[in-house]
Amino acid sequence: MRIIFMGTPEFSVPVLDALVAAGHEIACVYCQPPRPAGRGKKDRPTPVHARALELGLEVRHPVRLKAPEEQAAFAALNADVAVVVAYGLILPQAVLDAPAKGCLNIHASLLPRWRGAAPIHRAIMAGDAETGVCIMQMEAGLDTGPVLLREALAIGAEETTAELHDRLSVLGSRLITEALTRLDDLVAEEQPEAGVTYAAKIDKAEAQVDFARPAEEVDRLIRGLSPFPGAWVEHEGQRLKLLASRLAEGSGAPGTLLDDALTIACGVGAVQVLRLQRAGKGPQEAGVFLRGMPIAAGAVLGES
Repeated sequence: MRIIFMGTPEFSVPVLDALVAAGHEIACVYCQPPRPAGRGKKDRPTPVHARALELGLEVRHPVRLKAPEEQAAFAALNADVAVVVAYGLILPQAVLDAPAKGCLNIHASLLPRWRGAAPIHRAIMAGDAETGVCIMQMEAGLDTGPVLLREALAIGAEETTAELHDRLSVLGSRLITEALTRLDDLVAEEQPEAGVTYAAKIDKAEAQVDFARPAEEVDRLIRGLSPFPGAWVEHEGQRLKLLASRLAEGSGAPGTLLDDALTIACGVGAVQVLRLQRAGKGPQEAGVFLRGMPIAAGAVLGES
């Protein structure tokens, strides 16, 4: 098929690679514009932009798609279908209608649960036992379109958003390839009204750890916000990002270290922090971190 690919972050890159490997013609790649990044704050192309250039594909990165000239340029590509995955812009109706077979979205949840911007984070933070990928026909509403294909996968007890992200990206690549092969035979299923939830964009204000909460909630927050923005706590004037954890035995005053291996008491139960990061340093496994910054049993995280 002749495809317009629309995606921006790392999550979208394996999908682009899968479409190319399957022999589809990529008429054009749309992504978000380069933005300042790094210490020099120089404009840096998005992961999809960089990969598309490596593949020798045409790239467009309009700030918005509302202008008639942008919509005309999109329609002039004469695509069979547009494949959209974590693109980052709302598609106007004229764009949705332009490809002969419409626009297909790869969404990383089991719709109608977790429509919206942060379905992977929210699934872990809510304690969902499973999530998955849906291939959806796009319409004007936010992730409301009928579903062509879906597949579930279990969320691991210690899995972080980064780890689940990678597994879902691979699953999405496989499902969209299958959907395009079977497109004329697939029956679209309307999403039920029951069970709709919304995955709001992650607010950095959510990231501060409150050890007075039950251990299950603290653990899910740490894993759900890893690696970005990273759940955090203050200790002796330093902000520590907590990047991996698991439930542990023990009890005590919330925030108190129960041993020398970063087992921390919560409002109910305890969590053990497995990986963390302090300002100016890279992520470290707990044992390595403690050799450079010992925190002994009895210390209370969150106290200045």
